[in-house]
Amino acid sequence: QVQLVESGGGLVQPGGSLRLSCAASGTIYTIYTMGWYRQAPGKQRELVAAITSGGSTNYADSVKGRFTISRDNAKNTVYLQMNSLKPEDTAVYYCNADIIGLRVGAPGRDDYWGQGTQVTVSS
Repeated sequence: QVQLVESGGGLVQPGGSLRLSCAASGTIYTIYTMGWYRQAPGKQRELVAAITSGGSTNYADSVKGRFTISRDNAKNTVYLQMNSLKPEDTAVYYCNADIIGLRVGAPGRDDYWGQGTQVTVSS
């Protein structure tokens, strides 16, 4: 079964930095777009950044110039470098990936989510 495992969240002071990682594992044939979403308490989940298999990126306006998404296709891993963090960046961050992988008995394309990692920006 394909799964996404995130790491790198934690508590950081305003202005600090964190780097999130998300590794896809299992029998994987192709990974298309990978991305990071976040959900703050009482708010809807929102797209933070996404990157295609060819390396094209897309960012939410609120993080442009501060966050950088990248991926290592050889490792099936996507990263989110977060700099100049603000209290309003506090949320649970989720990794997402569009993957063709081996499901029960046959290959199939699905949208996968990680379990989420907490990022808290506070002094």
